[in-house]
Parts: sequence; structure tokens; C-alpha cells
Amino acid sequence: MDTLAQYDNCLATCADLFEKKTQDYGTAWRILRPSSLTDQIFIKANRIRTLQEVGESKVGEGIEPEFIGIVNYCLMAMIQCDLKEDAPLELPVEEANRLYHQAKDTARALMVRKNHDYGEAWRDMRISSLTDLILMKVLRVKQIENNDGQTVASEGIDANYMDMANYALFALILSAEGAVD
Repeated sequence: MDTLAQYDNCLATCADLFEKKTQDYGTAWRILRPSSLTDQIFIKANRIRTLQEVGESKVGEGIEPEFIGIVNYCLMAMIQCDLKEDAPLELPVEEANRLYHQAKDTARALMVRKNHDYGEAWRDMRISSLTDLILMKVLRVKQIENNDGQTVASEGIDANYMDMANYALFALILSAEGAVD
């Protein structure tokens, strides 16, 4: 098991989709406020939980594309939080991709540090637990957003977006390994 290779492979899948959609749609996602991106992450995580509990999809899309969506929405939210308010809505494709890869690299670096300290504990977790952690983190972000970004003793919004992206990537790795809940 080479965690970094698995992680990078899953992240490359997410980046490839982001880049293709940016070619198709431009940066239409830039119209979304960070709170709207948070709600999109919630919708995807909630759908995953529903599919995990019910065991079937009536729209023909499985769980893995939803985890990919969570990764991409988290990275988009990180970009939105970092851009100045007067940044243009439509970014050149190259700039959008550069910002995406910058956010991706930041989340990856955090994963490497945390994975060292936690000893890859996520490998012994259920995918459903990772889904629940994403839902918990998204509710935390919503609360921080409701508090105008202010925290007393907690990590900020960016750290939560990175954690959610990393949990989704861990779920993709476990799924590719054939993990069952």
C-alpha cells in the first residue's frame, strides 16, 4: 500500500474532472459564495449517506462521483475564500487550474502531516464513518459561517474544507481497494 500514490491517483481523477468542466463551463462556480459551496458539499455528503443507508440509486449515479464532487467543491471553496472580493467571476482556464492545483497541494500537504501523526488510522475506518465525518465538518463550517467566520477555540473554515476533501479522498481510496461497510 503506497498511500501517496493512491492519494495522488484519486486526486488526479478529481483534477481531471475539474479541468474538463472548466473547459466546458468556465468558472461559472465563481458566482457561488463560500456558503453556497458548503451547501453543495452538504448535499453531496447527505446523498452519499442516503445511498449507503438505502443501498440503491434511482438516478444511476453511484457514491464515488459524489466523493469526487466533494473534493472539487472543497477545493473550489478554498479558492473562493482566498480570492479578493473584486476578483473577476470568469477566470482564464489556466488561472483556474493553477488555483485549483495550489489548493490541491495545500490539502495534500496537510494530509501528509496528519497521516504521519495519526498513523493512517483512516485505513481501519468504514467509508460510512468518513461520510459522517464529512457531514459533521460541513455542519461545523455552516456554524462558523453563521458566526461570520469567527471561532473561539476551533480551526477555521479552510482547515475544515481541507479535512473534508481528504476524508473524501480516503473514501475513494478505500472504495478502490474494495472496502465494504
